Parts: sequence; C-alpha cells; structure tokens
Amino acid sequence: MLILSPRAVERLLSYQPAWPLPKIFRLTSGGKLIEGIFTGETINTPSMLCVEDYIDALLWAKQLGGLKGLMARADANAKVIFDFVEANDWIANLAVEPATRSNTSVCLKIADADVAALDADAQEAFAKGMVATLEKEGVAFDIGAYRDAPSGLRIWAGATIDEADMKALMPWLTYAFNAQKAGLAKAAA
Repeated sequence: MLILSPRAVERLLSYQPAWPLPKIFRLTSGGKLIEGIFTGETINTPSMLCVEDYIDALLWAKQLGGLKGLMARADANAKVIFDFVEANDWIANLAVEPATRSNTSVCLKIADADVAALDADAQEAFAKGMVATLEKEGVAFDIGAYRDAPSGLRIWAGATIDEADMKALMPWLTYAFNAQKAGLAKAAA
C-alpha cells in the first residue's frame, strides 16, 4: 500500500534525480503523478512462472491445513530439535527462555564444557567446523549461526521441512560434534 500526502506529491513532482530511476520506482512521468499506480495498473509484467509458483505454494499450504497446518508442522519440527537438545548436554538453545524461542529459525549454541572453555574465536571455529562437516556430507547447508550472533547453529524448522527429515538430521549433529571434538583432542595431545 502506498499513501502519499499532498506534500509528498509536491516533492515528487518537483524533484528531478541526477540519475535515472528504474521503471518500478518511478511515480511520475512528464512532470505528472502516474495515477495508474494508485488504481492497480501493473508497473512491470510479473513473471508468469513466479505467479504459478505462488499459486502452487498456496495450494500446497491449503492441502496441509492452511495456516493452522503450517504452524503445526513448524511446531513439530521445532519439538524434534528441542527434544534433541534436552537429551544432549553438549548443545543448548541460544534463547534461554522457552517463550522467546523461535519455532522456525532455531538457534543453538555449543554447551560442551571443553568447547565453552575455548576463546571466542576457537568456539566460532568449532561451530564452523561442524557446519563444514555437515555440508561436506551433503546433510545440511547454511546452518551456521547468524553473522552477528554468538557462534553455533541455526536450523530452519519451518513448515517447508518434513518432520522425518528433521529427525534424520539430529544424529548428524552428534556426528559433526564428535568429529570436531576428536579434532580438539588431537590438537591438545
């Protein structure tokens, strides 16, 4: 939705940028406001493949039970991770309070005492090593922590993931952790 005050319209009509604007950002033409933008005219022809893909996504969501079904899938996926965390003392939720945990982008930290004793750079290297191991095995991609977050893992648990796939990932987390931990032991020896 676009709402323009009279002053904003006046500024649009009087301002001439020193560089060309892409068509999608142009609100004026020939010194006049393009009224069609406000009546639903298409600025750029949308890709029909994109539209068809969106229709397929909506039909898929409807088939799963709509919003409630999608939310239930995300909850089930997050539960798999949360149950795994509860059963393994080497990993923990980054969000300490359950009420603040996401059920879609689940952020985890390595809670192992040996890893926690490392400096921040070594902890980050440990987590990145786990991520690299999972990528090398073709198990998981792009599950490293956000750049500005503490080192750890970030796992997408949204409705687009099947619960069975989430369950299959959990032993691989242990595998990647154990592989990194073995590297620590070798380095210490």
